[in-house]
Amino acid sequence: MNTLQEKYADRIETTLAKYPDKRSAVMALLYIAQEEYGWVSPEGIQDVAEVCDMDPTQVKSIAGFYTMYSERPKGRFWLQVCTDLPCALKGAEKFHHDLKEYLGVDEGGTSEDGMFTVEHVMCLAACDKAPLLQCNFHNYEHLDMEKMKVLLDQWRAEVNAQVNKS
Repeated sequence: MNTLQEKYADRIETTLAKYPDKRSAVMALLYIAQEEYGWVSPEGIQDVAEVCDMDPTQVKSIAGFYTMYSERPKGRFWLQVCTDLPCALKGAEKFHHDLKEYLGVDEGGTSEDGMFTVEHVMCLAACDKAPLLQCNFHNYEHLDMEKMKVLLDQWRAEVNAQVNKS
């Protein structure tokens, strides 16, 4: 049995029950793999392939096609800032630059503590709420660096609380 099946058996069964066949669940299962490994790792590809009765190459091609899957390690918090023209006109490019500078990262880079990876994206479908970012698939809107610093501190505190619980 693979890691995903061992740790997420109930969740996988619930997911598979929503689809007409196992192969149809591949994208939903890739989310579980990404959550487990922090990215769609070779182990995650293999795990999903086994669950879906697919060749790992097929699973990898699906993961590589969609931007919501990361094929390289990311920080615990994946910060995607929309810098498309409407958002840029509302200050998103400056916000993106300032966020990278504050965290000490280049585009696509991860902070030294491994917590935050910052990337720009071309659309989060919320132009009227710019500057905005998506963190682990949740949107945060009307941001400036002061609000962002509060969020960063909050996320760090959540991780520290989890670590201290263990």
